[in-house]
Amino acid sequence: MDGEITASELVDLLYGDADIEVVDIRRPAAFERGHIPGSRNLPFSRLVDQVDELDDTVDRIVTVCPHGESSVQAARLIASYEGIDGTPVVSLAGGLEGWDGPIENGE
Repeated sequence: MDGEITASELVDLLYGDADIEVVDIRRPAAFERGHIPGSRNLPFSRLVDQVDELDDTVDRIVTVCPHGESSVQAARLIASYEGIDGTPVVSLAGGLEGWDGPIENGE
């Protein structure tokens, strides 16, 4: 894991030239209620089985959870996967609770 990223840093990456993958580790129902635009839902309970689906060609992978705690564990797990060689993996500090950017839902 390569540390944490602030909400404002994530906004800069999302609307800049960086190619990032935002991985929301919450359960599908919570994800559908609202998530960071463009993020993909990969629940923590399925992370080990589906980590190989992540794009290792992006500039950075950002993990997201409600409060920024479980996403740290998820970032460590993803970073330890050999298929993610060299791709920085960070956690969103403060999680969605600290996110003040746009939110989209499943409607």
